Amino acid sequence: MAKITITLDSDLAIEVMLLAGARSPQDAVELIVRDYLARGHRTEARTGNAADQERFADRRSAPEEGR
Repeated sequence: MAKITITLDSDLAIEVMLLAGARSPQDAVELIVRDYLARGHRTEARTGNAADQERFADRRSAPEEGR
């Protein structure tokens, strides 16, 4: 996997280290980003994605019959 370098303000790096419980800023940022991505994937799994919205759009716009 390719690696990149990111420059952060030292206060932000320290806060991320404290939140993640990591000893190095690089490990802390990696843990935070991985957690953020995992949460996004869990949310997509529960709520669906943009393709699901298009699939259900026709059902919502059709009037209900028989009432």
